[in-house]
Amino acid sequence: MAESKETKSKRWVKPRYVPRRKFCSFCKDKTEVIDYKEPGKLRYYISDRGKIAPRRKSGTCAKHQRLLATAIKRARHLALLPHAPVHVRETEGAGSRG
Repeated sequence: MAESKETKSKRWVKPRYVPRRKFCSFCKDKTEVIDYKEPGKLRYYISDRGKIAPRRKSGTCAKHQRLLATAIKRARHLALLPHAPVHVRETEGAGSRG
């Protein structure tokens, strides 16, 4: 009857996605000042669209995110970093006028 049913054994299933804990690379290196004159280091924190990466994506702490944003803005003002992504305009193709 109901008692004679076999119980299914539960297998341990590995979860599909476990996010890794992100850490602030500036805290790890004990960096006090983020230098705007190092565009190679700042490019990691800029998206392909030219936007500053948010904390949840880059993993920086609040203090260093503020310093990072200031450094990126200074580097943009001095043309060390781009304000916007490079737009390639083709003469023919989809979306062209005329």
